[in-house]
Amino acid sequence: MAWMDDFTAMLRRPATMVTAEQALPGRETEMPVPEHHAALGTALTPPFPAGMETAVLGMGCFWGVEREYWQMPGVHTTAAGYAGGFTPNPTYEEVCSGRTGHTEVILVVFDPAQISYRELLVHFWENHDPTQGYRQGNDVGSQYRSMILTDTPAQAETARETAEIFAPALAKAGFGEITTEIVDLHTTGAGRFYYAEPVHQQYLHKNPHGYCPVHATGVRCG
Repeated sequence: MAWMDDFTAMLRRPATMVTAEQALPGRETEMPVPEHHAALGTALTPPFPAGMETAVLGMGCFWGVEREYWQMPGVHTTAAGYAGGFTPNPTYEEVCSGRTGHTEVILVVFDPAQISYRELLVHFWENHDPTQGYRQGNDVGSQYRSMILTDTPAQAETARETAEIFAPALAKAGFGEITTEIVDLHTTGAGRFYYAEPVHQQYLHKNPHGYCPVHATGVRCG
């Protein structure tokens, strides 16, 4: 069957990282963003309420990941987007081509008085497989790689600490080494979070029967 041939070819396609010189040029025009979160009713773009902090996380397909986080107490808003690459203001098609260097990520705006960054990271580690390199399950390519893009030195320290805690638990359960990239959001590639197209924002709220599995390993972090 034709679709099976396409699927097999996708799995055999080498997943490599584009260089800055090879990346698509992108554009100056920013992506239009819906005014409000479809599930929470909060704003998707700054300014956010005083005291809020942000996290940017890549765990594979952003549809299911975003839903995981908007359901957590203490989360003010979430958005799907792209980060960690080179192309300014990329489109979904460009990111999926592997020629922008970006991975699919979510922006999480949270109230640290209600939920800590560490708790967000525990959820991160436990709800995908951070050992798969440039893939999550059947989703193959650099755009599906695991990534934590930190906003502050304190976030970077927490990210490294939780990774060190989780790695032995994964090894004990028979998994390989963690391939998650822990990088500074402000110095990586294009150095920012880019919002994805409106159709991707809160996709599983708008399409409750949409397909986007969570690739949890079943291993607990801490």
